Amino acid sequence: MKTRIGNKKKGSHPLKKVGLARAISKLGYCSRSRAAELIAAGRVKWNGAVRRDPETPVHLGKDRIEIDGQPVASSSKIYLAMNKPRGVVTTASDEKGRETVYSFLPQNLPWLAPVGRLDKASEGLLLLTNDSEWAARITAPETHLDKRYHVQINAIADDALLQKLRNGIRAGDDEFLRVKNVRMLRGGERNSWLEIVLDEGKNRHIRRMLDALKIEALRLVRVAIGPLALGDLPKGATRALSREEKQALDRAMQRQNPEPASPVR
Repeated sequence: MKTRIGNKKKGSHPLKKVGLARAISKLGYCSRSRAAELIAAGRVKWNGAVRRDPETPVHLGKDRIEIDGQPVASSSKIYLAMNKPRGVVTTASDEKGRETVYSFLPQNLPWLAPVGRLDKASEGLLLLTNDSEWAARITAPETHLDKRYHVQINAIADDALLQKLRNGIRAGDDEFLRVKNVRMLRGGERNSWLEIVLDEGKNRHIRRMLDALKIEALRLVRVAIGPLALGDLPKGATRALSREEKQALDRAMQRQNPEPASPVR
């Protein structure tokens, strides 16, 4: 297939090429890794020909992709909020047989991917979508979208501890980690609840900071992503974002001071 160059109309934009596996994922059919398996098995055709290379360049919106003889069309975009329970892993399948977030999704949905991750021991607000570009913007470090957590620790928090978290801590693997903000919510005789805000998300970010201080996170709940708050969404439940909520998240990614959080009902 020849690609025409030159003689472009003023203001036109060339169609962007992506790898075949990524194209299938972007169309909302399945994950990129699953798409690569289908391609390797010879079940995918590109413009009528079987392709076994997941990096075969594809023009989305122009080239024809078929799986098992059926055309793959772009699914309507879906944006879900979930209250992830503790003890559930954020993955499509688990080699250890542990329960995954997908067991809580409604039936008959197109393939959805988690937007970022919450580790098994963490709980709270998790977004899922088949809009891979939007998901990438949510999780991109340069977006600096605030994520707010309520964290119970096995220590009595004082001003010195809060300042250490604000100043940043060198974790056990020598990576420097910081929080955007932290405040004490309430304290007891042995434990405290902190509110921690991150504008970047590294693997086990909060737990690693606390581990470096010899402090255990007893519970870790994500309560908001940008302007979207967990609210009273029951554990394990999901709901679609409203158009206004989606737009509020989009606006929050475009400015440094997002609007106050609106609850997920």
